[in-house]
Amino acid sequence: MISLNPTSSNLLNFVPFHQSLATPKSHLPIQTRSVNAVVNGAGGGSGSGFLSAIGRAIEEEEYRKARAEVHRKGFELDGYSVEGLSIGGHETCVIVPELKSAFDIGRCPSRAVQQNFLFITHAHLDHIGGLPMYIATRGLYSLKPPTVFVPPCIKEDVEQLIDIHRSMGQVELNLDLVALDVGETYEMRNDLVVRPFKTHHVITSQGYVIYSVRRKLRKQYMHLKGKQIEKLKKSGVEITDTILCPEVAFTGDTMSDFFLDPRSADALRAKILITEATFLDENVSVEHAREHGHTHLSEIMEHAQWIRNKTIVLTHFSSRYHIEDIRQAVAKLQSKVSAKVVGLTEGFKSMYT
Repeated sequence: MISLNPTSSNLLNFVPFHQSLATPKSHLPIQTRSVNAVVNGAGGGSGSGFLSAIGRAIEEEEYRKARAEVHRKGFELDGYSVEGLSIGGHETCVIVPELKSAFDIGRCPSRAVQQNFLFITHAHLDHIGGLPMYIATRGLYSLKPPTVFVPPCIKEDVEQLIDIHRSMGQVELNLDLVALDVGETYEMRNDLVVRPFKTHHVITSQGYVIYSVRRKLRKQYMHLKGKQIEKLKKSGVEITDTILCPEVAFTGDTMSDFFLDPRSADALRAKILITEATFLDENVSVEHAREHGHTHLSEIMEHAQWIRNKTIVLTHFSSRYHIEDIRQAVAKLQSKVSAKVVGLTEGFKSMYT
């Protein structure tokens, strides 16, 4: 059964709290590029073998780094695991198991099926194409219907999409479909809420910030002893303030404009910001990136002063890049920010393979 509107018990109006803010792998046989021709051209002799060994050692080290990146399935970051796949134009699905959440679902990787919450940023197929399979697979394994969040403007289209698959496959596809607009708040559980924020793609899009909910004793009661506080609480007096702490933010596809939007401030204060960086080098201009609704690495570097996150996870790289290109881009951004910077490289190849 599809629920098109969140229940009143789930929609909340909190004021956000603004904070100041790999195991060894076996290696495949290595093919190294020969440096003998260069050395021999300089005179040969006993030095040739020595320099050849140096050349092999350098390339073997690069190969080991590349293989480690290929085998890495995710990161342990600030109390959360972040994993998944995000290749520009092909497929995006980023998973945070501690939150039982997946962000976008281009092709429904098996790890996404176990997540109870799915956040769709926009309607391009590489971000929503796996939705019917995600719902059907959860049903196959007798998992409870998922809660799927979408921008309100695509709610009816998503409902029709699911109805078409029900009709074609003669199957039940059960979900709770929530049209959640920018600025609205939905209670995921008693200590977690989510709010969308505006992003800037070529079609309507939105990102999401997930907050932890904490209770803090009001100042006027801090001098009281435990029994006095308990007495006030039992009498019905509200003795705590509700504080929302931004934990994880996900942008999906967007231009860099959200960095300068005050309404996106919580995304830039979350412990972890998962954001796109489709283009990484001077071979693609900023203008080209913006024309297609994406972000260039140089723009993130330009806006580094606004970043207050503890960790930045870069995603959605163009398929033209290799792991070594991504690693170099991470290093460039790392030099501009105090946050730890990592790149989601699953699905990308090394230039050494």
